[in-house]
Amino acid sequence: MTKQPVSYNANDIQVLEGLEAVRRRPGMYVGGTDIKALHHLIYEVVDNSIDEALAGECDRINVTIHEDESVTIEDNGRGIPVDIHPEKKVSALEVVMTTLHAGGKFGGGSYKVSGGLHGVGSSAVNALSEWCEVRVYRDGKEYFQRYLEGKPQAPVKVIGKSPNSRSGTVTTFRYDPKIFTDEVTYKFDTLAQRFREMAFVTRAVTIHLKDERDDKEITFYFEGGISSMVKYLNNNRDALHDVVYLEKEIDNVGIEVAIQYTDAYSESVYAFANTINTIDGGTHLTGLRIALTRSINDFARKNSLLKDSDPNFSGDDTREGLTAIVSIKHPDPQFESQTKVKLMNPEVQTYVQQVLSDGLNTFFEQNPSTAKKIIQKCLTSARARAAARKARDLVIRKSALESLTLPGKLADCSERDPQRTELYIVEGDSAGGSAKQGRDRHFQAILPLRGKILNTERARLDKILNNREVKSLISALGTGIGDGFSLEGLRYGHIVIMTDADVDGAHIRTLLLTFFFRYMQPLIESGHLFIAQPPLYLISHGKEKEYVYTEDAKEKLIKQITSNGGRYSLQRYKGLGEMNPEQLWDTTMNPDNRTLLRVTIEDAAEADRTFDMLMGAKVPPRRRFIQTHAKEVRNLDV
Repeated sequence: MTKQPVSYNANDIQVLEGLEAVRRRPGMYVGGTDIKALHHLIYEVVDNSIDEALAGECDRINVTIHEDESVTIEDNGRGIPVDIHPEKKVSALEVVMTTLHAGGKFGGGSYKVSGGLHGVGSSAVNALSEWCEVRVYRDGKEYFQRYLEGKPQAPVKVIGKSPNSRSGTVTTFRYDPKIFTDEVTYKFDTLAQRFREMAFVTRAVTIHLKDERDDKEITFYFEGGISSMVKYLNNNRDALHDVVYLEKEIDNVGIEVAIQYTDAYSESVYAFANTINTIDGGTHLTGLRIALTRSINDFARKNSLLKDSDPNFSGDDTREGLTAIVSIKHPDPQFESQTKVKLMNPEVQTYVQQVLSDGLNTFFEQNPSTAKKIIQKCLTSARARAAARKARDLVIRKSALESLTLPGKLADCSERDPQRTELYIVEGDSAGGSAKQGRDRHFQAILPLRGKILNTERARLDKILNNREVKSLISALGTGIGDGFSLEGLRYGHIVIMTDADVDGAHIRTLLLTFFFRYMQPLIESGHLFIAQPPLYLISHGKEKEYVYTEDAKEKLIKQITSNGGRYSLQRYKGLGEMNPEQLWDTTMNPDNRTLLRVTIEDAAEADRTFDMLMGAKVPPRRRFIQTHAKEVRNLDV
């Protein structure tokens, strides 16, 4: 192979000036150009307002999504400084908005605690915006600057007096469609969930979200902080005791912990650092888990609630039914990346352990009957976990022995590379028969389920593992379950839930989603789980036959046919078995034509609460939900 002559000298070294680096590599600064990154733009600016709140200078933040998809974030903080920067010789506002790693959070004087510590927040948002405008109210004046693609169009100027001597910053931006090229749009619910969390962990701050596109708005204000958040999460569960709230400052690091045990079988534990939800945890979460397990084991041994022959409780045993929040405020947090998903400060683990151990020991001594209730729950959990381990090992051993055939009803594919294979989970033999005949046997496998799987929200793992359909599912996937779960054994890159478009189909889909969320969440987080989108109708007119997938599309097509004087016939598909194999392949399984809906978890805490409300044991919250949303139901089969 001959080398092509390629120039490589000083002339080839490219220097990206100003914010051009952000526009060229947005993934390094906001995590990409997808819908998650789009929302991250708002979070970056709101983080700066939250920092003002943490400094005690701001108690209200307004976020407004306008009809043109521009967004305004307004706070009543001190306002970004506008005086001339001594080195840059331009207004400090312009420096903040156009220079990476510029801000008041590095020297330690202006902010004791900050979430926006990477210093790329406002400038990165500005760089990735088609246009951006900032108004600063400070010293009785209103200052203004406008930017196009991150570049200031004129120096910062005074455009008037500050009304009522107000102070604060108002930032309005419109994301750049040349960078965010997919058809992305802001989701009200996604933003509402994020701001609800922020309001919980930033006590006594009002966050108001308004969406002018469809006239929605919501306001969050929580005096009780993370204790209120624990109560909110446990609203649909029976609590074993009142919320235990602990707060202490060690070496300028503020530590807050709130915990409560309930009758649930799953754990709901969330960690925050400087108001940011660190979804991958970190040292603060590790400290909480170690302290909790150690304190419960120490109390159980000291009070002879564990026999000498009994092993210590494991972490999983002590966290069953636990709802806990750990929130730390650190003057110099070390995050794993710009998107701040994991806290890395090693000293925080020790601080959290100290605060929680001291607090729990005191709580147990003062509330021995509650402590015994918690330990009794841990004992039951440990026994169930031992039974589950035996059942799980049996399932895994059985699947290993049957690796050539796997579950008897699984129609496997010939391809062995998980990156290229798909597993369709379908309901019943009728749909299973159509899917088996219609599929591409090379890369598509079919697993029919007979009847409905167990509601995994209301059962422990040992009981779940005795369910025949769940066993088949675990064997087919190859990942194991519970403690032994591993994505390395996954046999199919795409796992597709394909159920009928009726009430039973929706119920089976929900049962499966509950199972995956509770026991195989990494499958969802890694983007392996999908929902098939079969057509609702076949509309025949003249010699044409068209499949439609939504009610709106049906109405639109019928209107189009009838306006031209045409006649049509309509066939409603309630079950996949009503389609012949060719139709099922063409509409739902052919990668060239089909639509798959990827299952994601945008907010784990809210998903946890929703599954608990819809699938848990308490009836009143579910009844309230049904009564509230009954009028929104479409296509209810009677």
